[in-house]
Amino acid sequence: MKSRSMIWVAPILCFGLAASTVCLAQAKGSAKLQDATKQSVKAARVFREIMGTPDKGIPQNLLDGAECVAVFPSVIKAGFVVGGRGGRGVASCRTARGWSAPAYFNLKGGSFGLQIGAQATDFVLLFMNKQGLNSLLSDKFEIGGDASAAAGPVGRQAGASTDIKLTSEILSYSRSRGLFAGLELKGVVISPDKDDMRDVYGERITTKGVLQESKMKAPAAVRAFPDTLGRYSSRKAER
Repeated sequence: MKSRSMIWVAPILCFGLAASTVCLAQAKGSAKLQDATKQSVKAARVFREIMGTPDKGIPQNLLDGAECVAVFPSVIKAGFVVGGRGGRGVASCRTARGWSAPAYFNLKGGSFGLQIGAQATDFVLLFMNKQGLNSLLSDKFEIGGDASAAAGPVGRQAGASTDIKLTSEILSYSRSRGLFAGLELKGVVISPDKDDMRDVYGERITTKGVLQESKMKAPAAVRAFPDTLGRYSSRKAER
């Protein structure tokens, strides 16, 4: 009887182990998607809050002219004498169907000088032309090195922004302690967050495939950021 019982017990144990392994993998996958969703939601919230004050937000004509928009919420800058900054963000570009599925990025950079303590800052980047777009599609790029950037004008300064719009690849902004202003970034390196990209879209996905493929479908949960961009600027990319 014991041998017969063991014959049945072994398959049941194996099945239970396999099922628990599958459940664990599914739970990890769900947690990673939830994290990517939070990044998109945070970026959307930052952008809404900035655009919610027209006199102090991004000028509409510049937003309408941008090919891509990236938001890096709560980037941390910390250190004593020698410091650094680091954070994660989300970007979306115009396609023939509207704003693209969100792509995920890391922001890193060093800084020197007298600085004590830590500070969280939101960064917003407008990619204004093909050169700026190409930098975003690359494996990584350095602002001020591989791509030129200028401090973006704010609010009613839009009338003086024509030259900036025509000559700058990237317009950069920051918000810290409630103050939103243009900021000239230098030495900041931006690269795709391959882990987040894989968690959302699967293996072998590329940044270009996400940001330029108008047929790319993102899970509804992570579309908070591109959907928010669409409420403020609906221009579609030219075919």
